[in-house]
Amino acid sequence: SLSAPALASTFTDAHGNEIELDDSLEAYANEALLGAEDAARKAETNLGDLWADALRWFAVSGNINAAVDAEHVVALWNAGNLRANIPAGKFGAAELAEVLPYPNKVAVVYMTGAQLAEALEAASQGLPYTEESAAACASFMQVSGLSYTVDLAQEYDTGEAYGDNWFKAASLRRVTITDVNGQPFDAEATYAVITSNANYNGMDASYIFPEAVEANEKSAVTTAVVRDVVWQYIAEALHNVVGEDYAAPQGRITLISAQ
Repeated sequence: SLSAPALASTFTDAHGNEIELDDSLEAYANEALLGAEDAARKAETNLGDLWADALRWFAVSGNINAAVDAEHVVALWNAGNLRANIPAGKFGAAELAEVLPYPNKVAVVYMTGAQLAEALEAASQGLPYTEESAAACASFMQVSGLSYTVDLAQEYDTGEAYGDNWFKAASLRRVTITDVNGQPFDAEATYAVITSNANYNGMDASYIFPEAVEANEKSAVTTAVVRDVVWQYIAEALHNVVGEDYAAPQGRITLISAQ
């Protein structure tokens, strides 16, 4: 006899929206992908790498008609929007919803290299992570398409207050971008930064994002849902197996400890 079709489960996101999940989606992770217990607020994580890679992949695969070449496309994802682990083994849409319980959309912000460096400087202000700086560390950026260092021996140069937990960067002291897609960083070049609508609108320490949006009319929020894009990347680019490439952080972010 024919069995009854499985009912789709639902998930209520952090904004109170009830989302229907596609229970047919299934993938496999060789290792646990870390986002719980503020892991992504403390340092680079394998989940942060995966998430940012999905956003960059979405753009360079032609889903966003970027106004720059692929070598100038990067992705930034704030650590506060990675909320759970994906355990080793089988996982599906429910696990992705636990990681990101927000209805974020993919956005592209065109900014200069100088603005990109300032964005990362501001995002680093809560480091090193402590219980007292945990809220500020929500702005810390996981990345794809670039590598950078944060010199924790250098104090953040606190400028004008921005929101409840952050300050604008009065100067750039801590962050050095070491390369962009294997090429030298250019402070005067234009980069397409793939991120969320929340950062586009200036969430956390992302004050430079709306400033860049205002300066470049090609910046936009797409209709693509971030969780859907991450799943699309896992399915199409990784063939439903998050393998050895994501067994550990890939060395994109170097934190230089204060002596």
